[in-house]
Amino acid sequence: MKHLPVLTFLTCIVLCSCESNTTVSSQRGMAQTDEKHRPIFHHSPQEGWMNDPNGMVYLDGVYHLFYQHNPDSIVWGPMHWGHATSKNLMHWEQQEIALYPDTLGTIFSGSAVVDKNNTAGFGENALVAIFTHHNPQLEQQNTGKHQYQSIAYSTDKGKTWTKYEGNPVLPNPGIRDFRDPKVIWHEESKSWVMALATQQTVTFYRSSDLKSWERLSEFGQGIGVHDGVWECPDLINFEVDGESIWALLVSINPGGPNGGSATQYFLGDFDGKTFHPLDSMVRWIDYGRDNYAGVTFSNTGDRKIFMGWMSNWDYANEVPTERWRSANTFPRELGLAQIDSSWYLTSLPIEEINGIIGSPQTYARLTVKDSVPLHKEWGAITKAYRLDFSVAATAPFKVRLSNTLHEEVIIGFDPKSNEFYTDRSAANSIPFKDNFPSRQVAPRLSREETITFSILVDVASVEVFADGGLTVMTDIFFPNEDFQQLTLISEGDVTFSEVIFSPIN
Repeated sequence: MKHLPVLTFLTCIVLCSCESNTTVSSQRGMAQTDEKHRPIFHHSPQEGWMNDPNGMVYLDGVYHLFYQHNPDSIVWGPMHWGHATSKNLMHWEQQEIALYPDTLGTIFSGSAVVDKNNTAGFGENALVAIFTHHNPQLEQQNTGKHQYQSIAYSTDKGKTWTKYEGNPVLPNPGIRDFRDPKVIWHEESKSWVMALATQQTVTFYRSSDLKSWERLSEFGQGIGVHDGVWECPDLINFEVDGESIWALLVSINPGGPNGGSATQYFLGDFDGKTFHPLDSMVRWIDYGRDNYAGVTFSNTGDRKIFMGWMSNWDYANEVPTERWRSANTFPRELGLAQIDSSWYLTSLPIEEINGIIGSPQTYARLTVKDSVPLHKEWGAITKAYRLDFSVAATAPFKVRLSNTLHEEVIIGFDPKSNEFYTDRSAANSIPFKDNFPSRQVAPRLSREETITFSILVDVASVEVFADGGLTVMTDIFFPNEDFQQLTLISEGDVTFSEVIFSPIN
């Protein structure tokens, strides 16, 4: 989905000349749990490069996660659709590569739907993937028509895929960045609606059969952040007190609130043709450095389950992993909350997390003066855990993750500025990229007197959910020794309530 490096052109020309229904990934061995920085409860590829999650869809008890994948390198390259499945979104099984590059190009981002009514003619309940073909040869010709939309289908529940012989189904009208189709079924108009990233706008299209597409409208001019290219849109409907509120997610690179790539969103109404925003406010789904290109699963009913790519284009190709690169965020359920007269998205870890946590350590009330090292109170801290607590919104505090090498990550709240922050400036004693050490800030949106926190810590990531998911921060780190020290730090006496430490198996 990112722009194609020059060195990839020749590689892609060779790869695109043949297509296989098999994969070499199964011959390379399973992921090793003792790999340095390999996450314990986040999805990551067994080997090779991964970026944007694609085609996320639920069918007959199985969640399908496809993703941008270079199976032959740990840097971005000729894009395939990797494939993993799960019955509970906690335990993932890597499958055969779903889509390979072909003569039309490499396989960029897109979505997948369950065609329950056989509108496309591939069969009832066929899985249909809608994706961007990226043609490097046309890109070299500088025509601006090197990206176009194609489809593929599966009639065996995602095990094998056939590309439609009439591809592309949506040719490029001359827009250089013309990609990342997210398709939903719009019940009121009885049609499929596509949200497509078109340079720095989102263009909507409609189809009755997933093959022929009619342009509807365009959104984005004069609203939102435009410091970088718009990518990976997602159009989501919420029902609130009998009325519909629509959310339009749009990733942008660069232009994030704390640098690099991030995902903004807009709330409004979609009438089947045009998206009408409620206001011009800039909202971010995550203020951390490492949640990009996230979209929701299709066919999950009222649940809006979101996953993003847990990295940032500022340094994604250079993070210090060896056999694999990148993980996805923990799955989150999206909701809506109203503050004063404005609406916001909320996101919280999905409830399925309860199936993988162990026996918790709890304090009903814990007063901290200066610091309390929980790793000494509770014994060894596991590599992966969930930490929940509540604290007064007037109290400055920090949570420190650290190790014996004095590497650390700080999560905190500053009541004077009314901001949350994460600081990974000292997370890596062996630097790998100058712009990786950083301190991120996020505004507090809630007006409540008490702040609630849920913090997910994995081997090399932290995800902070504050105030019921109104403010979220996701950041990765790569310490040279696991963070197995956990300390609460205060300025003066600060009381933490309902402190729950839950190890994750």
